[in-house]
Amino acid sequence: MTDANAATKPKKSLVLNAFVEMCSGHQSPGLWRHPEDQSWRFNEISHWVELAKLLEEAKFHGIFVADVLGGYDVYSNSLNPAKISGAQWPVNEPLSVVSAMAAATESIGFGVTVSTTYEAPYHLARRLSTIDHLSKGRLGWNIVTSYLDSAAKNMGLVEQPKHDDRYAQAEEYLKVIYKLLESSWRDDAVKRDRETGVYTAPDLVREINHKGQFFQVPGPHICQPSPQRTPLLLQAGTSRAGKQFAAQHAEAVFLSAHAPAVCAKNIAELRRIAKDEFGRDPANIKTLALVTPILGKTEEEAQAKLADYRQYASHEGALALFGGWTGIDLSKYGDDEELRHVESNAVKSTVEGYARFSPGTSKWTKHTIAEHVSIGGNGPILVGTPSQVADGLETWVKEADVDGFNFAYALFPQSFKDIIELLLPELRRRGLFWDDYAVPGGTYRENFYRTPGQTGPLDEHVASKYRWRAGVPAEQHSIPE
Repeated sequence: MTDANAATKPKKSLVLNAFVEMCSGHQSPGLWRHPEDQSWRFNEISHWVELAKLLEEAKFHGIFVADVLGGYDVYSNSLNPAKISGAQWPVNEPLSVVSAMAAATESIGFGVTVSTTYEAPYHLARRLSTIDHLSKGRLGWNIVTSYLDSAAKNMGLVEQPKHDDRYAQAEEYLKVIYKLLESSWRDDAVKRDRETGVYTAPDLVREINHKGQFFQVPGPHICQPSPQRTPLLLQAGTSRAGKQFAAQHAEAVFLSAHAPAVCAKNIAELRRIAKDEFGRDPANIKTLALVTPILGKTEEEAQAKLADYRQYASHEGALALFGGWTGIDLSKYGDDEELRHVESNAVKSTVEGYARFSPGTSKWTKHTIAEHVSIGGNGPILVGTPSQVADGLETWVKEADVDGFNFAYALFPQSFKDIIELLLPELRRRGLFWDDYAVPGGTYRENFYRTPGQTGPLDEHVASKYRWRAGVPAEQHSIPE
């Protein structure tokens, strides 16, 4: 693209989500100790309702709720560092609170992480449909295959299935979900006819009779069609198998890296696969990067906030999270040991990745790593005035081709209040963020694509071929395999 074309290319109106988890600290372990932090209130329903109301008033697209099914026990071969620091431990089940947040709001969406590895698809389909009904179609599902051996062991396995095997299972899992949510009931199956006494027309509900390598599911789905039928589909894998999966199924892809250059190649490859192999418009897959903004009215104020936060950050908690994310136990290395010179190729390559985008750090030890990830996790922190942070976000859009951001917090909810008070006005001034929901009171997907009536997946999406539409006889719509 020439500079002239780049200059005339319309700016993207960003998709903005809050990135949270039903735990304290989330991406910034130890910050629960800060006197202004409220993340430790994660067990209180009012905590989540207040957040949903705050973010909807600011017109956030959604609340992206992360989840894990096990503890971070790689570092020191122990769960104790996570226990002590509160590094995503304890953590509650996220779907449970969506109904409360939805009841207090009208338009904001809720993207919730649920793994395909440890739960029967029939059971999850029921839970997804239920929450989509209760939220009036504002549910998104962040599809993950899980990555912690601690979760696998608690689910009765010796270790988690191999990476590509998890994605093979996830592929079949999605087929079962599509069959249950889209093919089992015709759109108009529920009659509620008081005159005839027919609640549901029996010939408009059918078994799916799925017989696959991993799942045997006769059906039919136990819930009637919900407003979206299939929730907005989110995904967070950038491996070869993950990109292939996302290119076919994801409507939004979540990426976490410390610099846009890391994401740019993955995003370009994802969009290429989506177009060439699955016939999708690459622009219909929205990519969202993890960012933790630390804002001040002046640069000095923002830097002072960061210095204040660093006093409370837990390095042990950060190393626990790093161990879970990478499988690398940095307790095996000395306090002053230069990690770019150790024998382990996995350690060296991982640390080189950090070092590449933080050239001011001369020596990388386990404590340098801990400092690096203790605030913001595996994503960048953007520190400065609203203008400086907005410049940083625009750099990500320009260099990586991202469509929006999942904003993590240092302090809950103050970090989000700072974003709302300081950053959003600057983004709106630049034409980078909307003034209101495209479809007030609409479904998550309608607002995501800014298209009234687009409650279900787009016609080009694989899920759409499963939809049993109103008025179509069963013999004219066979359930796809």
